[in-house]
Amino acid sequence: MPGFKRYDEDFKQSLVNLYQTGKTQSELCKDYGVSQTALSKWIKQFSQVKLEDNTVMTAKQIQELQKRNAQLEKENLILKKSECHIHAKLQVRLKAVYRLRFEHTTVMLCRVLHVNRSTYYNFINKKPSKREIENQRLRKLLLEIYMKSKKRIGTRAFKIILLRDYGVNISEGRILRLLKSITLPKMSTIKPRFKSKKAPVFSSDNLLKQEFNPNSPNQVWTTDFTYISIGPKRHVYLCATLDLYSRKCIAWKVSDRIDAKLACDTLEIAINKRKPKEPIIFHLDQGSQFKSTSFRKLLDEHQIACFLLQAWISL
Repeated sequence: MPGFKRYDEDFKQSLVNLYQTGKTQSELCKDYGVSQTALSKWIKQFSQVKLEDNTVMTAKQIQELQKRNAQLEKENLILKKSECHIHAKLQVRLKAVYRLRFEHTTVMLCRVLHVNRSTYYNFINKKPSKREIENQRLRKLLLEIYMKSKKRIGTRAFKIILLRDYGVNISEGRILRLLKSITLPKMSTIKPRFKSKKAPVFSSDNLLKQEFNPNSPNQVWTTDFTYISIGPKRHVYLCATLDLYSRKCIAWKVSDRIDAKLACDTLEIAINKRKPKEPIIFHLDQGSQFKSTSFRKLLDEHQIACFLLQAWISL
């Protein structure tokens, strides 16, 4: 049985060039002794295609580029699935190849992750050493002791119990390494939830509306706390009330405690000094002293409208 004729690339390209100059396929087949099927295949492969950037390529070159692009996409997918890079440790790459062995061929996995196939086969066929077998037995003992002690035990206690109950004498360093290699169940660290009484929420409308320059006195007051240093690691608290019309301090009081009583006393001083006859808008922050029941009660008694700010104000 005669063998198949093999033609080189130059011969195929020359026949395609002759076809493109005007010769028919029948003439070329008759002159050069090639089959009609082979010539049609060569014309498809070596016919030139003009791309958008005016680059001229043959159909065979385009097919090779598409094949290479598909191969690169597959390699990129392998790197994503392996969750490691080609410069990772050898054991990490070997485990990645073993994990993906059913999704891709071993040849491609080893080539992409830069692992020798002989190294991989030695890795999966390797028998555990005596040291590894002993470590497996010790891990089971450590887990058993850990659960019996209700998850409250250290390396020193592990060593004592292993020597006393099981006749195993190993160092604390080895016990620590074995404990790090296993995932021990942890104790519950969820804090108990206690129901606490929430403070009442005071809502106030924006009565001031950014108008910080009233037309007359005793229309808008504001107050706040600050502290004054009186020595090393010693200070007192000052509560002052201002009238926004004149920006003057109309009342102030000093105390060693920052509480609702200090706020109430300062407000009473301001009321007794000015004795307002019309309702006042009181501009405050969200301090707990100004939200206290005693302070709110004092405001209601003197018909003072309160506006609570969302941010802290410094005097």
